[in-house]
Amino acid sequence: MLDEQDVMELLLLRGAEQERLFERARAVRQEVFGSEVVVRGVSEITNQCRVNCVFCPMRRDNTRHNSDFRMDTERLVDIAASVRANDIDVVFFQGGEIPQTTRVVGEAIPAVRELYDGDVEILLNLGNKRRGEYEYLREQGATSYILKFETSDPTLNERMRRETLESRLTCLRDLLDLGYRVGTGSIIGLPDQDVASVARDLVFARDLGVHMCSVAPFVPAPDTPLAGHQGGDVELTLNAIAVSRLLGPSWLIPSVSALSKRAGEGQYRGLMAGANVITVNFTPDEQRDRYLIYGRDRFVVKRDYARDVIARAGLTPRGSVFLDATAGPAAPCLPQHTSGAA
Repeated sequence: MLDEQDVMELLLLRGAEQERLFERARAVRQEVFGSEVVVRGVSEITNQCRVNCVFCPMRRDNTRHNSDFRMDTERLVDIAASVRANDIDVVFFQGGEIPQTTRVVGEAIPAVRELYDGDVEILLNLGNKRRGEYEYLREQGATSYILKFETSDPTLNERMRRETLESRLTCLRDLLDLGYRVGTGSIIGLPDQDVASVARDLVFARDLGVHMCSVAPFVPAPDTPLAGHQGGDVELTLNAIAVSRLLGPSWLIPSVSALSKRAGEGQYRGLMAGANVITVNFTPDEQRDRYLIYGRDRFVVKRDYARDVIARAGLTPRGSVFLDATAGPAAPCLPQHTSGAA
């Protein structure tokens, strides 16, 4: 089993040794998942947030300056219908951390499940909530939840998120206990973070017992305290993806849009480093332009781009791995001309 020292050494590899690391990660992915990439369809449902993370333009202190939005239940169901029309069976709702999303999403879930005759993975990324709220969403039909710890260093975490790491971990434990398929992950390139810290993050994620893990390079965003901070190292992030595959062979590991924001070939290289998830954005244009996760100039993954990147990596798209294989819908074909696509 890899320990922190082993992980740190792998994270530092470059050149031919880095390529061998990527080959090793791809071989592990092939053994567990074959040559398939899970495709998700995401809609961002609100840019309002109660938290004051120093790296995010949607932080609480920016609320009065942003053009805020919050989708209603009917809109969420309409968007899910567009995801279904593209033969994608992972419906992903994410948004800022506010209490109101519990009711709005909870009321939408049964109608979304009806669109799919129940054969759908409902994936949420809505931040910290009370255990009772997670329980309600689970009862409504939510199946998966992403809650990134961002950094496992308690002091740095509180500096970055203005809340405690323990508050995040309590929520992760609740989610696992309630039977969710849980994802977590970290940001690479935060202030005062070194390679040893990144190694600790990866081992920490493994020891949490989660089902999905994401690493993303830090992207400096305007109107934040970290606007002038250097962006995260793409090579280090790619190595972290490969090491994640070795630490968690059965993990779902996304090749995130932040990689393409930081480097033009970033998401393709993420797949070549062992990732096996791509997320297509279905947020309507008006709201998407106001979801300032990296500022106004972010990289938006659309259907055709996802299809092409997956094909270039020599892989094929597929549906949820968490659904019963005998009951789930066909793998997504990502057609080129389907109405309602993002």
